[in-house]
Amino acid sequence: MMTTVFSDSSVTDEQRRELLFRGEVFVYSASPATTALIGFARELIAEAFGDLDPETAQHVMPVEEFAKLLADLKPRFIHHPRCKELLPAVVEERGCDLGETYFDVPRLRTSTSNDYLVSGISYAFHPHRDCWYSAPFSQVNWWIPVFDVVPENVMAFHPRYFDQPVRNGSRTYDYAEWNRTSRQNAASYVRTDTRVQPKPEEPIELEPQVRVVPEAGGTLMFSGAQLHSTVPNTSGRTRFSIDFRTVHISDVRARRGAPNVDASCTGTTLRDFVRCNDLAPMPEDLALEYEAEALAGVS
Repeated sequence: MMTTVFSDSSVTDEQRRELLFRGEVFVYSASPATTALIGFARELIAEAFGDLDPETAQHVMPVEEFAKLLADLKPRFIHHPRCKELLPAVVEERGCDLGETYFDVPRLRTSTSNDYLVSGISYAFHPHRDCWYSAPFSQVNWWIPVFDVVPENVMAFHPRYFDQPVRNGSRTYDYAEWNRTSRQNAASYVRTDTRVQPKPEEPIELEPQVRVVPEAGGTLMFSGAQLHSTVPNTSGRTRFSIDFRTVHISDVRARRGAPNVDASCTGTTLRDFVRCNDLAPMPEDLALEYEAEALAGVS
């Protein structure tokens, strides 16, 4: 299929979600709310790296020391109460209803250059759909670079596979089991990463691909069902970015979203989401329904 990239579009959130669920991609310029978010991230990054330039520190730090630094920095950002104030502001700027939109925690991601650290705490993602990892098909992914990025250190979309199945390992993935056994020890995987994750089980044609390069603080939005991957970073600089996900409660209830062409995982990430306006958790009945449907093989 062909993917269209919409730049600074004025469509409503409802129209945008419908287009995202068809495989389109949206990109927005930096805004006051995203500038505040990356500004906060930069503060924490600067505290962690001290006198070193965080984008080039990998060239002077032992990889084990770099991984240890990230193991402290990333959870500090993820769980900081300031993020729970900043994220709803980002979502509101994009025209979302804060009483109907739920978000999960923002993750601070890194992609180091020239295979310096590509496992564990700085995992370089193979081609995948978030829906292989128990994400709902109504999920919208938000991606925001903290510093300037280039085509050599962003992510790639593989749009021909949006509606084309890929044989993959999602059938062995259960989200609750992953949280119990694999998520917490990511920082221990420095040289290699042996955690079992859903991957393609057939050759993937990586070209043609789509790479979008937003400005620092710009926002890239796409469906969790998009097949995407980490571009092998050859830029000489570590890429820092923020990503989080949203769902609209009406989409969750109506099972409205992108098509399920090949996911067969169990469990659900819905319990990770809280409502933007008051941080209320996702209703438990919905999470239970999704878990039951996954076990029954209902897409």
